[in-house]
Amino acid sequence: METQESGIEQPHRGRVVMLVDNKVEGDSRVQKAAESMAAAGWDVTLLGLVRSGSGRRWKLGDAEVRLLPLKTPLAKRHAERHRSLLRRPLAYPPGPLGAYRRQWAKAWRADVATRRAALQVVPQAVGTPAFRRAERMRLTMAGPASKIMQRWIELRSRQSTEAQKAGRRLQGPMDRVFTATWKAAKGKRAWRRLEPALWDYELTYGKEIDALKPDLIHANDFRMLGVGARAAVRARAAGRQVKLVWDAHEFLPGVRPWEDNAHWIPGNTAHESEYAPFADAVVTVSEGLGDLLRERHSLATQPTVVLNAPDRPVDRQAGGEDDVVPDLRELCGIGPDVPLVVYSGSPGPQRGLGDMVEALPRLDGVHMAFVVPNPAAAYIKGLLARAEELGAGDRLHAVPYVPHWQVVRFLSAANAGCIPIHHWPNHEIALITKFFEYSHARLPLVVSDVKTMSEVTRSTGQGEVCKAEDVSDLVRAIKQVLAEPERYRAAYDKPGLLDTWTWEAQAEVLDALYSNLLPDREKADNRR
Repeated sequence: METQESGIEQPHRGRVVMLVDNKVEGDSRVQKAAESMAAAGWDVTLLGLVRSGSGRRWKLGDAEVRLLPLKTPLAKRHAERHRSLLRRPLAYPPGPLGAYRRQWAKAWRADVATRRAALQVVPQAVGTPAFRRAERMRLTMAGPASKIMQRWIELRSRQSTEAQKAGRRLQGPMDRVFTATWKAAKGKRAWRRLEPALWDYELTYGKEIDALKPDLIHANDFRMLGVGARAAVRARAAGRQVKLVWDAHEFLPGVRPWEDNAHWIPGNTAHESEYAPFADAVVTVSEGLGDLLRERHSLATQPTVVLNAPDRPVDRQAGGEDDVVPDLRELCGIGPDVPLVVYSGSPGPQRGLGDMVEALPRLDGVHMAFVVPNPAAAYIKGLLARAEELGAGDRLHAVPYVPHWQVVRFLSAANAGCIPIHHWPNHEIALITKFFEYSHARLPLVVSDVKTMSEVTRSTGQGEVCKAEDVSDLVRAIKQVLAEPERYRAAYDKPGLLDTWTWEAQAEVLDALYSNLLPDREKADNRR
């Protein structure tokens, strides 16, 4: 690669292709990994996706980001492609036929009504007296027949709609039998029948990876694991040595499914199990998750832990545009003395935002800010509407994300950080990103009693623990941290506590892992 300053070619430590199944913006872990590894001398290209429109490119520090347009024809379920005689025998087959038949029936009814009216008001225009007598007889039968036909078509159309919904939900007995049958027949390869949409990612990323000829592929999360593994296999078959790093962000069997159906978890876990052995190294977000992954996939070595820690809160470009951090309180329309509790991160019922809204009426004068990817999303609008119903609409605010390097300073304007997540297996085993962001913002914390976060919070004294899904206990904990904020902030003065919770420290771990996987590259670079 070339440096703009010298204009001469400089050696790089190796070409790294990072893969992620999102649009990169909003995924702070992936952004920081790409930018920091490029700064450390690796030639980094980060491939993400867009689900509509064309792709685009930009620079993230010295790393190049490319978004690829994802086409998803394989995401259509069987019921969206084929008629299901067992599920809804009267349904029309998928496609335009149902809409055509409905419109045809309406046209017939309109024609019958018009012809009847014409016989009454302009009989001479209809035809001869003999023709009019025959027309009356035809209409006597056509009226009831067209009505019966329209009702029959409407019944079949309802069956079609129900079949499509059932086919997308995939929650019925037939779906469970289908899943069990393919799991028994194919084992780890069953995902090809249960989640064929995973091939859409392969067909989107595969050629792009091959053209880049990477020395190392860094696959983020479960979907990209298969894409990365297949690319590494193709490269090795062509005579190139490529290393595969799998960055597991969560324990897949313990997630709340993105699609609540009988195929999603079995299909995606089978895919993960098939390709986990291809990884030369596994990275994950906590020791607890590392233990689970090693046991589940019989890994030879313990996964390397790279925490979801934030950047060290320093000025990025003094005086530049990047240095201008939005004012959280100004966005909420409140002054410096108003108590403000913040939630920052992806929204969802299992994350406890609804509990925070229910708590508002019992927290006099307290405002809450939800820092979320899309403040106009339907779920957020529902929460704002609920706050209005409770008479606290003026004290709940939804504001958008800021760039990851601004997050800590942005959040520091609040009085407390809240993590009221519910008990799901993945919530129990890791310190999540917002935990570290709140900590560097020196916010007193309110966390639910999920295992790892509650244990750390109690041991450091940086906040209070409340019972998950218990609004009364959430109110108690918020009141407590707001009443004695300095008591909890003092925990951050412990020497070394925040130093290890920085991305800079985690980037050193990731850089060392890359170097160990590509020792020949390191030696060649040192000789130069």
